[in-house]
Amino acid sequence: MNAEIIAVGSELLLGQIANTNAQFISEHLASLGIDVFFHTVCGDNEGRLIDVIKKAETRADLLIFTGGLGPTKDDLTKETVANVLGRTLVTDQDAMDSILEYFKVTGRKMTENNKKQALVVEGCQVLPNHHGMAPGMIVDANHHLYLLMPGVPSEMKPMFLDFATRFLARRNEEHIQSRVLRFFGIGESQLETEIIDLIDAQSNPTIAPLAKESEVTLRLTAKHEQVEQAEGMLDQIEAKIDARVGQYLYGYNEDSLPEIVFELLRKKKKTIAFAESLTGGMAADWMAEYPGASSVLNGGIVSYTNQVKEHVLLVPEEVLHTDGAVSANCAKHMAASVRKLCNSDIGLAFTGVAGPDKSEGKTVGTVYIGFADENGSESYRFQFNGSRRKIRIQSTKTGYDIVRRHLNNLPLLSH
Repeated sequence: MNAEIIAVGSELLLGQIANTNAQFISEHLASLGIDVFFHTVCGDNEGRLIDVIKKAETRADLLIFTGGLGPTKDDLTKETVANVLGRTLVTDQDAMDSILEYFKVTGRKMTENNKKQALVVEGCQVLPNHHGMAPGMIVDANHHLYLLMPGVPSEMKPMFLDFATRFLARRNEEHIQSRVLRFFGIGESQLETEIIDLIDAQSNPTIAPLAKESEVTLRLTAKHEQVEQAEGMLDQIEAKIDARVGQYLYGYNEDSLPEIVFELLRKKKKTIAFAESLTGGMAADWMAEYPGASSVLNGGIVSYTNQVKEHVLLVPEEVLHTDGAVSANCAKHMAASVRKLCNSDIGLAFTGVAGPDKSEGKTVGTVYIGFADENGSESYRFQFNGSRRKIRIQSTKTGYDIVRRHLNNLPLLSH
């Protein structure tokens, strides 16, 4: 079964509200094994909605409508669907009783047009609305399913979860299982090049690359009547990907680099401290997000000025004078010093040029990251680009990846 989601409402086209319903429905249809190939938005116009419906019927088995079930003249979804199907609208007595009860309990005066909300397409399966007035409906006609629901998310979501999903699950035989692989240190184009033959040969499972902020993900999706078989298919394709680019794979689904490093530090009973210039405390802040952070995070020093680098982190004056604050030597000293000052197993330091102007003759995006442990200290040079914010985020994520690689005995990125 494949679906098209049709959102009805001129307010969506005017940008007055966002179409969050489509995202919600698509996400849940995927778990039911139902493909969504199109999202369509149509204004409150009967002629255009008829065109949309007829087009959707040529490419989808399931047409899902949100919006246009209300009491006003421009709410015309069910009228239009009934027109296309050659059916009439009839009053659903349960819905009418619920509407009458609402006005009785609230003491509000009921206008005549509110009765319109109790109208449903003849022969449909009615979906109760326990959070509003207009019921939803499912119509099975002409080898298609038509699912109509309110546009208000607080009404649509429970209706979809409590009633529509059960019906659709019975009608569809396949399950879709998805898994997101998260990579850092490899660009989208390079990742695609490494596995292009797997992508070209895909059918089931499928592989979908997606660039995120300073990292890349692959969404693997498999279909099968049995969930266990679908999971096995994902395992097989992941093993092939891992054999080629496994050193860049750091996590799954909603994992993040700071979370992975936090768990590694805790597992290995290691502590860390940060010395931050251009990142301004971002690295320590990310680590502090996790409950139990005090078991691995010993401290941090934000050292934006040379005075703090020299007098707090004890970076030698000649290093700052000769090599500069933005240098490999300075990053090494910062990492070693913060490790010692905070009595940590690992020291991680950041210094560089976030922009908008050059510093010490170094171009914007020049970053040095220092790493120190019981074996000594080292520094790594990187050249990032983008906005000031992007450079700071790239720097912080790269620092976390350096720690991850050290803890997992993985080769470090070329720099």
